Amino acid sequence: MHALVDEVATTKPILGLFGGYGIELEYMIVDRATLGARPISDRILIDDSGSIANEIEKDGTCWSNELVMHVLEIKSRGPSQSLLPLVRLFERDIVSINQALSGNHAMLLPTAMHPFFVPEKEMKLWSHEHNEIYDKYNQIFDCRGHGWSNLQSMHINLPFADNDEFGRLHAAIRLVLPLLPALAASSPVFERKHRGILDHRLEFYRNNQKKIPQITGEVVPEQAFSIGEYHEKILNPLYKAIKPFDPQGLLQEEWLNSRGAIARFDRNAIEIRLLDIQECPRMDLAIASAVVSLVKSLVDGRWISFGQQKMWSQIPLHEIFKKVLVEGDQAVIDHMPYLKIFDPGAHSPVKAGKLWKHIIHSLNSWGQYPLADFSKELQFILTNGCLARRILEALQIESGKSPKKGVISFPVDHLQKVYLKLSKCLMKGEWFESSRDDKT
Repeated sequence: MHALVDEVATTKPILGLFGGYGIELEYMIVDRATLGARPISDRILIDDSGSIANEIEKDGTCWSNELVMHVLEIKSRGPSQSLLPLVRLFERDIVSINQALSGNHAMLLPTAMHPFFVPEKEMKLWSHEHNEIYDKYNQIFDCRGHGWSNLQSMHINLPFADNDEFGRLHAAIRLVLPLLPALAASSPVFERKHRGILDHRLEFYRNNQKKIPQITGEVVPEQAFSIGEYHEKILNPLYKAIKPFDPQGLLQEEWLNSRGAIARFDRNAIEIRLLDIQECPRMDLAIASAVVSLVKSLVDGRWISFGQQKMWSQIPLHEIFKKVLVEGDQAVIDHMPYLKIFDPGAHSPVKAGKLWKHIIHSLNSWGQYPLADFSKELQFILTNGCLARRILEALQIESGKSPKKGVISFPVDHLQKVYLKLSKCLMKGEWFESSRDDKT
């Protein structure tokens, strides 16, 4: 969940709005047969001198550690001018990492939550460079929980050049955040159970640091549309709240902020953090293309003006977000003022998946947004549902258990079979179909 050396770009010139994209992908390391978590990221993060490193650079990408030893992050090395080239780079890295892990009978596992990992027994903190930061998190929050050690996500970093661009970008991103689980939810099961929520990762995310509620806030950031206002409303209260628990100031940095999108003034970017990791990078980047396109269209004033965007408080946006993280693409959005942002003619509630279809159709009709490279992938998601829904369908086919309200438990062997198929999707760069009988 937290990486200290997580800079997507620090040495390149400051970019303006949509002048580049920084993408970060997190994966769990598991046993190739049992899918049990394997805390061996330090066997992969070896620099040229043979020493364990927090980050190692590759051609166009970096690999880095996370808070726990069983998670590895792959990210773009500096901003990319387009999303499509990153597919090849990330696919290359996944093959390379899996080859390196094979000697330990391990591999990378996609999706945002491991289905039967038990953090109280299996969690192991990163124990090398900068581990004093992770020890401090553990001291304050006790990281033996899913919210710290079983949340794998994609982060999108979008640049801004100055105060005005920051405000416009932040206003647009705030309006998009509630809709993200409808496309990206991939965490329907943890500790062998489905509890009626498609995006358990985000449910843990929003409640994970309640001990100091200023850290996450209401997930959707406050109405802050200048750099000074952001410090005043978000960062300064956050640092004040953590100080009694962190008198040495180890955690009083921008990355402490755990809202759904956070300002990274150290690299002139806003980082979107509410996207579950998918079954393969092509699907992650397809979702990124939809998110970036929608944000850009709002910045362009295609839907409503900047002034109108600024008027939205975080409370209704957070309420919509909570509903969508539970039901994903099937969540009914009945807040009519929000629906009318994207469809002025809307006169009745609409499911989130149908709203995304309308949004993507509109973006395609305008013809200036980065969707064309991923049209097949987006159409597949819009037709077949978010990955969480497809995982549940596959588990129900495997177990013979019909969908129902309440808690559904799945045997470990059924979970292993479905999630091994997902791991093959990651290795092959394929999307996951719930009904496909993978005999390879």
